Amino acid sequence: MDLLQDWLRLSWDAMRVNERLMVWNTFLALIPLVLSVWLFRRSRRRSPGWWLLLAVFIAFLPNAPYILTDIIHYVKIMRRPLPESVLIFAVTPQFFLYLLAGFQCYVLSLINLGAYLRDLGLTAWILPAELLAHFLSAVGIYLGRFLRWNSWDLATRPEEVGRSLARSLSHERPLLAMGVTFLILAALYWPAKQMDLGLALRWRQRSRAPQWLPLGR
Repeated sequence: MDLLQDWLRLSWDAMRVNERLMVWNTFLALIPLVLSVWLFRRSRRRSPGWWLLLAVFIAFLPNAPYILTDIIHYVKIMRRPLPESVLIFAVTPQFFLYLLAGFQCYVLSLINLGAYLRDLGLTAWILPAELLAHFLSAVGIYLGRFLRWNSWDLATRPEEVGRSLARSLSHERPLLAMGVTFLILAALYWPAKQMDLGLALRWRQRSRAPQWLPLGR
């Protein structure tokens, strides 16, 4: 019993190391998902407020896949002198669920956008919109991870963010980092999208779920 208590205590302490980071970043990842439901599933007209929220959605969208870069914190904690059982059965599942939750927010946000375009008869624009989202997210992730800018800085300090981005685009390494990030997002998004659409379709067929559940190509 004492061994179990010690293991649980060590596991709890290890999982709390990045607790605040995970809670905050998950909250930021949920913002574009919530906005996508309202913008692309609930709203019936494109008012000035709609366009304003669309801009907020675009600004906050990179926060969802940004969580994937927190893998660096996982690597750091794996280097700590902790029992392997704690790392394998406590820390690893915690980070897996955290990364999965953030990326799912990204995938579902774009699925909602795609469904909106399909409903407007703009099916041909779904893929270009997804690729553009991957590109903007890659840029946003670079600004956040390497240059330490936040989404709200686009509104409060736009000139500084613009100058910082312009300097980055003039060098090869930032461009390479953005390009690799774009490819990773595109590679992960496609199978995740197909899986989500398949699960949503199956659930709707079985439970007659609400029509706003994400379904689209």
